[in-house]
Amino acid sequence: MLERVSAPIGPLLTYSQTALPGDREDRGTVSSTALPVLSLKTNFTWTLAGNLVYSGCQWGMLMALAKLGSPQLVGQFALGLAVTAPVIMLSNLQLRGVLATDAKEEHAFGEYLALRLVTTGLALLTVAGLVVTAGYHRQTALVILAVGLAKGFESVSDITYGFLQHHQRMDRIARSMILRGVAAVGAMWVGVYLTGSVLVGCLGVAAGWAAVLGTYDLGVARSRRRSSARWPLVGVFGQLQWKWTRLYALTVLAAPLGVVMMLISLNVNVPRYLLHYYSGETDLGIFAAVAYVMVAGTTVVNALGQAASPRLAQHYACGDVAEFWRLMRKLLGIGAVLGAAGVLVAISFGRQILSTFFRPEYAAASDVFVWVMLAAAVSYPASFLGYGLTAARRFKVQAPLIAIVTAVTAASCVVFVPRYGLIGAASATVVGAVVQLIGSALILRHATRAGAMTWKAQSA
Repeated sequence: MLERVSAPIGPLLTYSQTALPGDREDRGTVSSTALPVLSLKTNFTWTLAGNLVYSGCQWGMLMALAKLGSPQLVGQFALGLAVTAPVIMLSNLQLRGVLATDAKEEHAFGEYLALRLVTTGLALLTVAGLVVTAGYHRQTALVILAVGLAKGFESVSDITYGFLQHHQRMDRIARSMILRGVAAVGAMWVGVYLTGSVLVGCLGVAAGWAAVLGTYDLGVARSRRRSSARWPLVGVFGQLQWKWTRLYALTVLAAPLGVVMMLISLNVNVPRYLLHYYSGETDLGIFAAVAYVMVAGTTVVNALGQAASPRLAQHYACGDVAEFWRLMRKLLGIGAVLGAAGVLVAISFGRQILSTFFRPEYAAASDVFVWVMLAAAVSYPASFLGYGLTAARRFKVQAPLIAIVTAVTAASCVVFVPRYGLIGAASATVVGAVVQLIGSALILRHATRAGAMTWKAQSA
C-alpha cells in the first residue's frame, strides 16, 4: 500500500529519506529521522480519508446539537468558534504550512514546536481576555472558553502534522485526525444527551483532543530523534529549542501568514458576528448549520492542497514553473467541478438535505443553502491558489489581499445583513470569495513569472 519515492523531484533537492549530510544535531533540521516518502496519490488518499472522517465527525457534532438541542445551542457553539478562530489562527502563524513547505530546511522542528507552544499560550490568554471584556452571558462565555481550550490542544497537534506533511507522510496525519474526530463527536453526543449542555460537550471534546495529543501526536514528534524517554511528552520537551534569535526570525518569517489566516477567519466569521448582533443566536445557529454543509467539498480541497503543497514547493524551489502550473491547473479544475456539483445539489436537494441532517425548521433556509454553495464554488479554486502562494513562499503579499477581501465582505454584510438577514450573510460571502479568487490568481501568476526569471538568472 505504501509507495516510496526514490528519484529526486528536481536538480536542487530531494525529499530526504535519510538525514542530509549537513544535518547536524545542533542544527536540528526536520530531516533528522528517516521517513519513507509516499507518492502524491497515496498521500492524497490518506489525506482525503482523514479529512472525510474528521469533517463527518465535525458535522456529527452539529447534528448532535441540532437534534438533541435547539438552534440556540448551535448558535452558542458557532459563536464560540467565531470568537476563538481568528485568535487561534493568528497565533498559529500558519507554522504547519511554513514547516511543510520548508524545502531548504531553514529552521529546526524544535524551533517550530517551541514557537507554537508560546503562541498557543498567548492565544488562550487573549481568548480569556476577550470573554471578560465582551460581556457575554455566563453560559455563552464558558462555552467560548471551552472551545478555546479544545483549539489550543488542536494547535499543538497541528505542528506535528506540519513535520509529517514536510516528509509527505499524510497517512500518520490521517490516523490522528480520525482519532480526534471520533473522540470529538462521541464526547459531544454523550455530553449533550446526558446533560443538555453544549458546555459539557465542548469540555468533552477538549479532553478527547488532549488525550490524542498526549498518546499519539506527541509520540510521532518524539520518534524523529529516537528519544529514549518512555512518555511522549518527556521526549518532545527534549526536542524544544529555545534560541530566541532563531524563534524571532521564524516569527518574522511566518507572521504575515498568521495575519493572513486571521483575516481569512475574520472573513468567514464576519457574517456570523453581524447575524448574532442583528438576529441573535437562533439565526446564527441556522446559518452555521447550513454553511457547514459546504465542508464536504472543503474536505477534498484541503486534502488535495495539503498533499500537493510539498510537491508544489519543490517545483517552485527548483524553478520548474511548467510543472508547478501543470499541477496547479489540475487542482483548479477539481475545485471548479466540486463547486458546480455543490450548487446543483443545493438547488435540487437542498430542503431534503437540511431536514434530514438537522431538523425540519432548517429546511426553510434552503435558499440560503444555494447562496452558500455559490460561495463555495468560488472559494474552492481560490483556496487552491492560496496553497500555491504558500508553496511559492509568497507570505507577505497574502496579508493585504485577504485584508481587502475581509473589508469587502464586511462592507457587504453591513449593507445586506440588516436588510436580508440569512440571505444577506450568504450573498456577502459570495462577493468576498470572488474578490479573493481574482486577487490570488493575479498574484500567483506574477510570482511564478518572477520566480522563473530569477531561476534563469541564477542558472546563467
